[in-house]
Amino acid sequence: MIDVVLKLTVRDLVHADLASCGWSGSDHHLTGVAQQLERVRTGEVDYLAVCPATDIPVAKGGVDYQVKEGAGTLWQLAVHPALQSCGIGAFLVEAAEQRIRNRGLLRAELAVEESNPRARALYERLGYVAYDREPDSWDEQAPDGSLRRHETMCTLMRKELS
Repeated sequence: MIDVVLKLTVRDLVHADLASCGWSGSDHHLTGVAQQLERVRTGEVDYLAVCPATDIPVAKGGVDYQVKEGAGTLWQLAVHPALQSCGIGAFLVEAAEQRIRNRGLLRAELAVEESNPRARALYERLGYVAYDREPDSWDEQAPDGSLRRHETMCTLMRKELS
């Protein structure tokens, strides 16, 4: 077995990145991400990209500062499927937490689908604690291009930042 080490950096996700982020979701999802990137300009959100030396994102995720007063809410976190369980998700979350701290906020929050125990385990390892549950829903694109409503139950988690 050979160990491969990648030097990763975190930067702002930009519109030009979306063409190489098909691994993170459908065209409909990426259209939504493009709309969220417009909110970056107003300071309502940060949207991050984790990149190796090629500068092509292998992970992405946002921090919304409008959801809860005094907190940054992490959302739309995704790591390229071929690179999951390599520490990239933890790297992304830690970078998002730093962005939250840079704004003078001391709490991070997120919602994780109850059908995604792997992600919840990551968040728990990173110090997030469950405090509530709530239903959530969004439109998702089917393989034929049609949209359907995805309904799910999420566990709400938070972490006090120092």
